[in-house]
Amino acid sequence: MSTASRGALAAALVVVVAGASPALGAGRVVAKKEVTGVLNLNTATAQQLDQLPGVGAKAAKRIVEFRAKTPFGRPEDLSRVKGFGPTRLSALRPYLTVTGPTTLVVRKLPPAPPAPAPQGRPGPAAH
Repeated sequence: MSTASRGALAAALVVVVAGASPALGAGRVVAKKEVTGVLNLNTATAQQLDQLPGVGAKAAKRIVEFRAKTPFGRPEDLSRVKGFGPTRLSALRPYLTVTGPTTLVVRKLPPAPPAPAPQGRPGPAAH
């Protein structure tokens, strides 16, 4: 292999590896959360709704707007709000209620230790 070919190959490998690292989560620390308690869909604030796993500010706003017109009779009524299909509803169901107080507590868990580096074969010796 010529020197120019090796240089081009090395540059291509650097671009591929550098570009792939963030997508694979290398070097990123993702904060995990522990969610306990329940959230009353009829009385929770937008900020409380935003704490539900997978619910952001926009979805919380849609919930508040929906319940201003029609209060929730049961947690499954959340499926009538845009963006809350069966899969998302099933993930949220353990945290939802339509009666009683909101007792939802979100606690950040410490990040998991980084995974050990993979043990592969050593590369070819440089000449």
